[in-house]
Amino acid sequence: MTEQTNYENWQEKVYKPAINKFPERKAEFSTDSGITLKPVIPASEIPADREASLGYPGEYPFTRGVQPTMYRGRFWTMRQYAGYSSAAESNRRYRFLLEQGQTGLSVAFDLPTQIGYDADDPIALGEVGKVGVSISSIEDMETLFTKIPLDKVSTSMTINAPAAVLLAMYIAVAKKQGVPSTALRGTIQNDILKEYIARGTYIFPPSPSMRLITDIFQYCQREVPNWNTISISGYHIREAGSTAVQEVAFTLANAIAYIEAAIKTGMDVDKFASQLSFFFNSHNNFLEEVAKFRAARRLYAKIMKERFGSKVAGSQKLRFHTQTAGSTLTAQQPENNVVRVTLQALAAVLGGTQSLHTNSMDEALWLPTEKSVQVALRTQQIIGYESGVADMIDPLAGSYMVEYLTDEIEKKAVEYLQKIDEMGGALKAIENGYIQGEIQNAAFGAQRRLENREDIVVGVNKFTVDEKIELESLKLDPKIESEQRERLAALRAGRDNVLVEALLERLENAAQGDENTMPIIIECVENKLTLGEICGRLRKVWGEYRAPTFI
Repeated sequence: MTEQTNYENWQEKVYKPAINKFPERKAEFSTDSGITLKPVIPASEIPADREASLGYPGEYPFTRGVQPTMYRGRFWTMRQYAGYSSAAESNRRYRFLLEQGQTGLSVAFDLPTQIGYDADDPIALGEVGKVGVSISSIEDMETLFTKIPLDKVSTSMTINAPAAVLLAMYIAVAKKQGVPSTALRGTIQNDILKEYIARGTYIFPPSPSMRLITDIFQYCQREVPNWNTISISGYHIREAGSTAVQEVAFTLANAIAYIEAAIKTGMDVDKFASQLSFFFNSHNNFLEEVAKFRAARRLYAKIMKERFGSKVAGSQKLRFHTQTAGSTLTAQQPENNVVRVTLQALAAVLGGTQSLHTNSMDEALWLPTEKSVQVALRTQQIIGYESGVADMIDPLAGSYMVEYLTDEIEKKAVEYLQKIDEMGGALKAIENGYIQGEIQNAAFGAQRRLENREDIVVGVNKFTVDEKIELESLKLDPKIESEQRERLAALRAGRDNVLVEALLERLENAAQGDENTMPIIIECVENKLTLGEICGRLRKVWGEYRAPTFI
């Protein structure tokens, strides 16, 4: 008797009589991506050549992990995304986190910094230091990393449109510490396509934005070889409402666009691809999330080998940072968020992440306190040191359910990639609104299911209580903005402003031509030109992007 026959017999003789007597909770079960879930996955649905599609850790197609030993060698980098108020305040939080056992820094910048404005620009009024740290000059960056040796930590910076300027400041501060750029380790997000899709903190139109990105690729290949030059982000795509399948597909579509842009400049894929990294969300649907990470890793390896002709294993490895899902955190019963974050973090670890941020329980209410950040970090440490899941590589491999979901996510992501290719690539699919539309439809569907109570969020549409939130909140000093303005005024008064103008002219000439912009940007920040001055001169040359309206 075949396995399929056994399965059919079980359905008829055991399963159906049981549900006729005790009906199931739903008429149909599916994942957040709409993948139908049978009551069990029979062995007959798992391909006979499973071993070839799995491989072994550290070997193509890397389904089971990018390192041969994974967490048996060392844990993922435990990185808490942090930054608020002034550089001095954020520096204090960073040193607190390092003392608590964090193994990497992750910098959040305020909104003016993210869109290339100084703290004393009128457009920055009321926003300085609110959702991240305010960085306008090399002096701010130097304060941010006071007493933090940059050759000893790995630093991730969530910055996109002005990524070149913030990276230049980091390189310049390291130089002042006596640390060569070759010793620096870390990541800049530097992913402008997802800003056009989902987040909105863009400055320049697509063409010059892509030019800045490839300038960074070229410069870092030579001068900062241990730096991840981009973190191609599915996180924000998922936060905007996408499904897990869409997160994989649209992230890899953007990756293809960046790789093609670099190749067009004459770069060899096997010389720069090892410096590419990724950033994914970890959501609530536990098994789908584990499978998503495995599917993304396998699909990327195939793209690099088959589409781009990569011959080097390091170029085919999808290395990624994960952050737990901010959009799932609730203001209601915020302590429940500790459980949500734990499940999401565990999914990321079982999925083989290289780096992880765990959200704090109070982030739906306000900037997290030191206490809630400590609990979030301890969540990672308990998973790593106490749960046992890090002691074996890819422990869910071979699970019929996980392998079925891995295959389905990859298959559906490939269908999206084929559609995007037919449109002319990710940039065309963004320009015509296709990607944005798909995300909006998914988000609308999720909201409708929530409102109809087809999907349950504990404490929001079921198991609600009358409550008074009594958690400690983080208070920001209102003097932050005025003090930052005063520091900028002093910086401008004390520098060589004839040299400043000469450097801005050189920057403008470089932007108008085709020379790599990174060396002149580094020279600018070393001579105390501000973020806003540099981005302002580039705005003069390249203009600003205006998002199209789709009706």
